[in-house]
Amino acid sequence: MYKLLKYILFLVMIPSVSHAQESLSDLLKKHNTRSVPYMSVQELAMPKTKAVILDAREQKEYDVSYIKDAIHVGYNTFSIENVENLIPNKNEQIVVYCSLGIRSEDIAEQLQKLGYTNVYNLYGGIFEWKNSNFPIYNKQGKTNKIHGFSKEWSKWLTKGECVYE
Repeated sequence: MYKLLKYILFLVMIPSVSHAQESLSDLLKKHNTRSVPYMSVQELAMPKTKAVILDAREQKEYDVSYIKDAIHVGYNTFSIENVENLIPNKNEQIVVYCSLGIRSEDIAEQLQKLGYTNVYNLYGGIFEWKNSNFPIYNKQGKTNKIHGFSKEWSKWLTKGECVYE
């Protein structure tokens, strides 16, 4: 009888446990519309991938670390005019990232509305990049520090040193 009660309790608790352990995929489905195709960090890291990389995080996040050769465009301070000056070719491959891929979808949508045709959102953002052991940089060179954005979102960063500078 005890084993049966224990088994029933286990079955009843499964939905709440699985809900508490939301996956990155679940998080992105909840916050994104998928209006912009994703590019994986593995694909972006491949030598054959030639893309302009745009960082859609705030300046304080970018100052801590960024993906090599990324151009900071910001989120709250984003200016489409700046991007048009930097990337006049609207067919250029562009990959936009932020911490996880939520803010970057908003910026990528703005690029699409302006006629950019080859825009991608980096799946999992710089957190997934670092979690996959790809290097990040600051103006001094390689670093292990990454801005955690917030306590809530920083749980998705499993590698590197999380800071809130």
